[in-house]
Amino acid sequence: MTTLGILIIAIACIIISVTIVWLVMRAKQNETNKKAEITLKAIEAGLPVDVDKLNTPKTPKGPQNKQSLKQDLLGKLSGAGIFFFMGLSFLILYFVDLFGPGLPQGLWFREGLPMAGGVLMAIGISLFITYFAGKKLLAKEMEKED
Repeated sequence: MTTLGILIIAIACIIISVTIVWLVMRAKQNETNKKAEITLKAIEAGLPVDVDKLNTPKTPKGPQNKQSLKQDLLGKLSGAGIFFFMGLSFLILYFVDLFGPGLPQGLWFREGLPMAGGVLMAIGISLFITYFAGKKLLAKEMEKED
């Protein structure tokens, strides 16, 4: 790849990130302006206005709020298993290539197998640790949920 190509990609990434930040800030500003307009119209009409109700931040919507502690921990456990066994399979594939019949020549991922396997296994082990630590620390809270 030429220097011009790298420069174009870098500029495109910067432009995209600046555009995303601008759009988010514009949406927040529009929301604030709408709230102010509603409040002013209510005041002009002589209606009582609860300003605190308008200024409270919205709670984020999504599956993370609906999950219980057990579901969250089970998600970490399943992620830990997936990452760990993917890393283990990459390492097994590397050792089969190294000591066994080997992989076909010219495969682009042969040199990256041990590194990818090690990284994936490390992520899996860290998720196992967070699962068991969370299970131990949140035992009382999980009992209260039942």
